[in-house]
Amino acid sequence: MTIKRRLTLCLVAALAAASPALSAEPQGIQTNGPFIDVWNNRGGNVLQMVQTRQQLASSGRQVRIRGYCRSACTILTTLPNACLGPKARIGFHAPRIPNTQIIPPYVDQIMGNYYRGGVRDRWFGGWNRSMEMQVISARDYIKLDPQTRICGSLQGGGTKARR
Repeated sequence: MTIKRRLTLCLVAALAAASPALSAEPQGIQTNGPFIDVWNNRGGNVLQMVQTRQQLASSGRQVRIRGYCRSACTILTTLPNACLGPKARIGFHAPRIPNTQIIPPYVDQIMGNYYRGGVRDRWFGGWNRSMEMQVISARDYIKLDPQTRICGSLQGGGTKARR
């Protein structure tokens, strides 16, 4: 195991041990019957989103990412139980200390560990250092990461997801 990977795991474990449990429905994440909807989520603290991601992955429910998903929210796109709404917009920018232009060490590496394919390539190719939001559509996201799915019918609780 690499030193960076061990550091990442230690940071996540420390956050999980030190933080109180996240509420069942953090801001921008709502329970909707058999689904969990991530709706217009601006992101936030990366380590807290890692913890939220773990909870969503173990929920056994489909996670539908709808509206916009920005910043730390983007690490949810690769959940095995996630799909993107057909009109979703995914936004990437450098992680930074709130209200500054300071990019904290290792946080971009933590985020990058959750991306795949062309998304990961673009992340480490410059999105991880960009102060401007790099926004792509759900369809463009899937072109970069074909393992990601577009959600089936979002009306009335359809469970089908398609590419």
